[in-house]
Amino acid sequence: MADDLLVTHEGAVRVLTLNRPDKLNALNPALHEALAGAFAAIEADETVRAVLLTGAGRGFCAGADLGQNIGGEMRDLGASIDAHYNPLVRRMRGLGKPVVAAVNGVAAGAGANLALAADIVVACDSATFTQAFIRIGLMPDAGGTFFLPHLVGDARARGLAMLGETVTAREAAAMGMIWRCLPDAGFAEAALALAATLAAKPAQAIAAMKVAFNAAFTNGLDAQLDLERDLQRGLGRTADFAEGVRAFAEKRPARFNGGS
Repeated sequence: MADDLLVTHEGAVRVLTLNRPDKLNALNPALHEALAGAFAAIEADETVRAVLLTGAGRGFCAGADLGQNIGGEMRDLGASIDAHYNPLVRRMRGLGKPVVAAVNGVAAGAGANLALAADIVVACDSATFTQAFIRIGLMPDAGGTFFLPHLVGDARARGLAMLGETVTAREAAAMGMIWRCLPDAGFAEAALALAATLAAKPAQAIAAMKVAFNAAFTNGLDAQLDLERDLQRGLGRTADFAEGVRAFAEKRPARFNGGS
């Protein structure tokens, strides 16, 4: 249903709110389809400069909706991953705009890894993260085995995945899993302010950073240095760069408009 995902506009920020609070915003096919449509619209809309992804109620996302498989029969989970989870993660990482995940409560299983697919993750004090897959005989998916080792190191990644322990937002911030833990009070407003700050940054520089950071996971140093050179060459020919230099010389805040 369309109401499973709330899409709102706050200036140049597109806010996507997972809206199945009675299910802790667990992911089902309808919600996946709504997310795919929302990100397709964001890709095509040049007025959108940043994305804020959050959840309604007391949870961010509890992962896959297991209520649809209570019978416990064997399933081809790879088909669901191919159809929904992998395209969503690729879309978030490949989007030329910053994505902020505002984790407002429980983030478990694929829900935790959906958050980690964002560019910047903030969580409220009461939020928790759990690689819950082991509890039902599965391994992390939705990018979990990729993001976790890069974010927290191999030893912690294996422990989190194999033990399925829950970590608090403060613990997640301390181990480098997320950008920052924020107070519960005013969390939604603080997350929106962060997204608005990103929306005011030079858009092409942000897009180039995403390309470079994504490539850094697999590039060697020489390839990464060459990529930085090529991306920086393009940025040096943008109106935003010219504006940034002028603003620096004139000792005033830069006014970036994303121009090429």
